[in-house]
Amino acid sequence: MAKMRFESVAVLACLLFASNQDGNGVQGFSFGANNRISSQTKSASQLNTNAISSRSSTRITAAAAVAETVNGSSKEEISAPPEIRLNVPEKARTVCSVCTSGTLCTSSFMDDIEGAPFGSFVDYVLDDNGNPVLLMNEMSMHTLNIQKAGKGGLVTLFAQLGGPTTSAGPAHGQDVSRCSVTGTIEKIESSAEDWDALRMRYGIAHSYADQVMDSPKFHFYRLTPFKIYFVGGFGVSSEWVPPQEYKDATPDILAKDASSIMDRLNRDHADDLMLTCREILDVEEVEKVRVTGVDRLGMDLRVTSRVPRRRNKLLTDEFRVGFRIPVISVEDAKSEILKVFQEAWEKNNGISWGDDEVPGADIPVLKTAEDNLM
Repeated sequence: MAKMRFESVAVLACLLFASNQDGNGVQGFSFGANNRISSQTKSASQLNTNAISSRSSTRITAAAAVAETVNGSSKEEISAPPEIRLNVPEKARTVCSVCTSGTLCTSSFMDDIEGAPFGSFVDYVLDDNGNPVLLMNEMSMHTLNIQKAGKGGLVTLFAQLGGPTTSAGPAHGQDVSRCSVTGTIEKIESSAEDWDALRMRYGIAHSYADQVMDSPKFHFYRLTPFKIYFVGGFGVSSEWVPPQEYKDATPDILAKDASSIMDRLNRDHADDLMLTCREILDVEEVEKVRVTGVDRLGMDLRVTSRVPRRRNKLLTDEFRVGFRIPVISVEDAKSEILKVFQEAWEKNNGISWGDDEVPGADIPVLKTAEDNLM
């Protein structure tokens, strides 16, 4: 049976965040360097007394026991843990959706380098099926390569989060998600059903397009994926994605705001992240922690710690801290993250809410990568 927890984040905010008459209360999510949950100075007994009466809704557990009746008898089932990670097709579709530019690789037909890969910086948008659509000058070298390759010629579009025109914020070297889309590319005729929609979509994404898209020298091209390769970052998962699964996938709702959320967490909530590692992830001797990803299902943490009995040795592990429910907005994500921080603070301060469950015990956690170089 799930235990009683907070009615809503509004109650939590009213009790713990908004009340700062003494100057020590938390004022919100990442709007100042001092607004850390772990910096609260109220005594545990006072907090316990004031907040215990407000807890009225059911606390969600990662593997709640469910009783059901079968043929007149009762049997107990354990529900499956919640999904706390995007699947790979969703991740690939998200990267291609957030990015609006990339590197187009064609096969060169130039003398002396014929057949060599030729890379060009290009802008693009996605159509409703996730196919990249490019506006290209007929005299560009990559356009000439495509024309000479003829129908069925393959090209690859490489897109990476943190690029110069992506909405995902600045890049962090190789530690970002990226996607390579390989397929055939063909000119889009003005009779295409989505012609007007594509023109509008491209004009919104790229302001210069209105000046050139009606020129007889510029044409729209559509890349139809044949193979898709996704890389999650440096030293993490990489996988081929079936084109149909990519087509059916939905980009993450937080994709365009994830980078700013991560930057604020890493900049303003270092103490809360350290406390989360110790109390929620049970990692000792934490040296450094950094948020490397946020989406509608949770956040990714990269944790560096010292090896017991070998204090000169450092280990770096990857963890996934899931949200109890999928979020549908940036504000929802902030609320879920603050709940994690709050329960880490509660556990660290020995707060008891009158039940047998330790604060943070039902937060879904998954170790996604382990440093095996001992």
